[in-house]
Amino acid sequence: MQEAITIEVRTPRLREPEPRVVVTLPTFRRPEHLRRTLQSLAVQATDRPFAVVVMENEAEAREGLAAARSLIEAATPRGLVLVAHARGNCSAYNAGWATALAEFPAMEHLLVIDDDEVAPPDWIARLVAAAEATGADLVGGPQLPDFETPSGARYRRHPVFTPHYDTTGPVPILYSSGNVLIRRRVLEAMGPPFLDTAFNFVGGGDSDFYTRCRAKGFRFAWCAEAPVYETVPARRTEFSWINARSLRNGSLSAMIEARSNPGQTARLRRLAKSAALLAASAPRGIALGWRTGSPVAGLYHLQVALGRFLGEFGKINEQYRRPEQN
Repeated sequence: MQEAITIEVRTPRLREPEPRVVVTLPTFRRPEHLRRTLQSLAVQATDRPFAVVVMENEAEAREGLAAARSLIEAATPRGLVLVAHARGNCSAYNAGWATALAEFPAMEHLLVIDDDEVAPPDWIARLVAAAEATGADLVGGPQLPDFETPSGARYRRHPVFTPHYDTTGPVPILYSSGNVLIRRRVLEAMGPPFLDTAFNFVGGGDSDFYTRCRAKGFRFAWCAEAPVYETVPARRTEFSWINARSLRNGSLSAMIEARSNPGQTARLRRLAKSAALLAASAPRGIALGWRTGSPVAGLYHLQVALGRFLGEFGKINEQYRRPEQN
């Protein structure tokens, strides 16, 4: 089903020159940080004409729309702002990606950055160069934590804050949409809705999308030299949030596996895998805690294994349902 979209702001003469790269930027109740994200995009050092599509997902207050209006109208950066009326991160992505395809016929690469992230000036150039060098259809990059409080730095090596890969080159799959390049042909082949809105408030819609892309034969790569810097508020360094995120990661992995391989036989295999992960969580957790110097990080493998069992019975924490707690 097509997402409800209203385009509210456009840069004058937006298609001059015709954008070859489009950066999509979903936003929800982070107007101040959204300005920082847009300012980092305005100073990108690239010879590729690009535009930005901001997806405001707060259809009532529209603080993001207000924050972005003057920057977009002044072409710093150039682009447009739309309101994605259906709430949820998958709905916002779907609205932005569909708009990018429709509005920019010359677009070759679609990039994604979130409204709590800042890009270095060579971010676009490095992601596009990695796509061209590897021939990959989707290229991801690191989301490096920028902790708002000094005490948060003790979690820098916790798995919920560390990139999935270390080295530039082909990888089997990606997991996050917070820093990614997607070729136009991928979006055209997958078709809207790109992300399943069943994941709107639990997260994981990006991982599910990548799983389906892999099933269609699309290839993935990683660009370690194209990080974005993600602001981590104090709330996300509390044990309750880290525990909930770790359990959720396990639940989502089981949920996505179940969608890819339904049936009772496949479920028994998943349960066996979860049991094996649970059995191995103690030695793996001790090793991780020792390596990172963090007892909290040492709990991660146990939490993921327990989360997988919760996911088998539909118990998945909707962390995005209550944004004030996220």
